Amino acid sequence: MRKLSGFTLIEIMAVVAIVGILTAIAYPSYVDYLYKSSRAEAMSSLLDIANRQEQYYADNHKYTSSLADLGVQNKSDSGLFTLTLTSDGSSFSLVADPLDHPATKDPDCTSFKIDELGQKTATGSGGNRTCWNR
Repeated sequence: MRKLSGFTLIEIMAVVAIVGILTAIAYPSYVDYLYKSSRAEAMSSLLDIANRQEQYYADNHKYTSSLADLGVQNKSDSGLFTLTLTSDGSSFSLVADPLDHPATKDPDCTSFKIDELGQKTATGSGGNRTCWNR
C-alpha cells in the first residue's frame, strides 16, 4: 500500500478559521490607520498653506486668493484631498475636501478647514476637537 500525503479537510478548516480570526482583528486596525494618515495629510497641508499665507501677508500686506502665489497646487501631497483657498485680501479660508479614495471614507472627519485666525473646523461625526486632535 502506498501512503497518500496531503491535507485533511479538518486541517484546511482550521487554517481558514485562524486566517478569519486574524483578518477580523487586523482589518479594522488597518482601516483606522488609513483614516488617521489621511487626516494627518489634510491637516499638514492646511497648516503649511496657512503658514505660507501668513508669510505672503507679511510681505504684501494682504492675503492672496491663489494657491499658485503660495507655490502650492490644489491637491494634497498624495492627492487624497482637494485644497481650496478663498480670500478677500483681509481674511482667508482654506478647505481640504476628500477625493474618492478608501483612505478618505472616514465618517468621523470628512473635510477640514482653517482660517486666518487659526480657527480649525471639521465636518463629520467626530467634530472639530476629535478631528484636529487625533
